[in-house]
Amino acid sequence: MIRIAGIVGDDVVNGEGVSVSLFLQGCPFHCKGCHNPETWDSKGGIPRDYNDLINEILEKLSKNGINRNLNILGGETLDSYEKIEFLNLLLPIVRKQNPDIKILLWSGYTLDKILEMRLGNILNNIDYLIDGPFKIEERDITLKWRGSRNQRIIDIKNGLAIID
Repeated sequence: MIRIAGIVGDDVVNGEGVSVSLFLQGCPFHCKGCHNPETWDSKGGIPRDYNDLINEILEKLSKNGINRNLNILGGETLDSYEKIEFLNLLLPIVRKQNPDIKILLWSGYTLDKILEMRLGNILNNIDYLIDGPFKIEERDITLKWRGSRNQRIIDIKNGLAIID
């Protein structure tokens, strides 16, 4: 089981184009000014069976013949064994069935810390990593996909290039 805060099937706010956005529940960072403080409690949200959630995401990705990108947000996406296990199941399936979509993953951890973590093949199956905690003192609502200037967009498929 994994706890989610919610899932948005036709998201045009987060990520690129029309996307499915999965919000994972639980976050250890508790950033001041966080956009989603309701996701902090690791015992909150909705418990979901891995397979049922994977099937729902796959259905939403191609609903009505429209290919959508996939955004994975939180809370924190990489702070528990269950989340890492789930993403290692989900992402290869999504990538195989939808090879042309973009997969974005947000994490409060920096890339350096993420590279030290045992993540399996998560990074190999995403296109972009948005890293770093939200910092209210660096808040900038004009940034693409980020809330504060310290956060970076990292193009995983292009040699970990930092882009803007």
